[in-house]
Amino acid sequence: MMDFAQEVEQSLSGLRTPQPQRSGTLVRLVGMTLEARGVMAPLGACCEVVGRHGHRVEAEVVGFNDKVLFLMPFTEPAGVGPGDMVRVVSNSSLVSLGPELLGRVIDGRCQPLDGKPAPVCKDLLSLLGRPINPMERGPINKILDVGVKAINGILTLGRGQRLGLVAGSGVGKSVLLGMLTRFTKADIVIIGLIGERGREVQAFIQESLGEEGLAKSVVVAAPANVSPVLRLKATHLTHVIAEYFRDQGKDVLMLCDSLTRVAHAQREIGLAIGEPPTAKGYPPSVFGLLPNLIERGGVGRHGHGSITAIYTVLAEGDDAADPIVDIARASLDGQVMLSRKLADSAHYPAIDLTGSISRLMQTLLSSEDLRLSNKLRRLWSLYQQNVDLIQVGAYEHGSNPELDEAIRLNDRIVNFLRQDMHISQDYDVTRAQLRELLNQS
Repeated sequence: MMDFAQEVEQSLSGLRTPQPQRSGTLVRLVGMTLEARGVMAPLGACCEVVGRHGHRVEAEVVGFNDKVLFLMPFTEPAGVGPGDMVRVVSNSSLVSLGPELLGRVIDGRCQPLDGKPAPVCKDLLSLLGRPINPMERGPINKILDVGVKAINGILTLGRGQRLGLVAGSGVGKSVLLGMLTRFTKADIVIIGLIGERGREVQAFIQESLGEEGLAKSVVVAAPANVSPVLRLKATHLTHVIAEYFRDQGKDVLMLCDSLTRVAHAQREIGLAIGEPPTAKGYPPSVFGLLPNLIERGGVGRHGHGSITAIYTVLAEGDDAADPIVDIARASLDGQVMLSRKLADSAHYPAIDLTGSISRLMQTLLSSEDLRLSNKLRRLWSLYQQNVDLIQVGAYEHGSNPELDEAIRLNDRIVNFLRQDMHISQDYDVTRAQLRELLNQS
């Protein structure tokens, strides 16, 4: 039987085969898309447009119509014009991976952003990875300690689970993501900063990771000002790096900030090549891309390594029915909803238990621990549903024994759910505090 390296080599051999036509000419520029004629290349191929005055622009094949290729440039196409030569650089998106990437900050083309020499890696893999037969995946049966009380206690995660952090802007997604980065007990951390503000890249590395955290991490950054095709490449690169270390038996934590910006990048590409817009202007390719990305996480073959994937999802206008939020909720193994109302009252992390869920808790916890977690969730939700009546004094004590208990324990529950962003708490300590809080009520 062939080993993994031989399978990869065989699957990529056809992609390396030179095509008969290696160059053509640029015929038109429409919006963000270049159109080339006289050159044949597959989807995903990398091309170079050579201007008359030596100006060069790299681009990727994102579509075709008959004998016309649609190219999307990696940078601004200023300086190119009709009749310029278009030549194929490579027929596929291959990346060099290795442990040399640890501690580095790179862009979507694996080029360094940290001022250090480019990492020299030996293993060559396809940017799109290799799908795993679902029958070969190992089970998710080990608890993952993330160091955040509200998640450890009420939304317990397993190694290999896929989770969404769902919220509007400015309610603490980045801070919670930083806490998970620092506190989670994982062998390797892969961070994809996709489509966010450029200033957040350095801030995230310095404030959230630090030198110790960066040493076991790889940061892939593609801020909002880069081409949508580069943002999409950075997303795939984040996933293939995580897959690479998972296949070495490592427990990987992969953080992608944000899934919504990935959808925006695919929307820009899809609309540019003529896809019809659907819900909120998203073309159908977006709703095919996101589940494919999410399925790249999880436990590896026969329990060999794992990728615990955490995606931030921006609920635009705090709309929980946003199509990206909806498809993320349907594809992920749970979600953590962040509440603007809690953030406004300085309750951090602003996790709203009412809309949050971990779909694997019942398989990870004992019956007693699951009972306690569900009891605290019920008390929290019951109080939130009746908070207006309680605050105006319209609720009569004794009308509902469970609500009476929720009122009596509310301050202690709020203190349990709050946490300083710089302080971690172990899973076992969190469980002990939860038992003390509820069993002595």
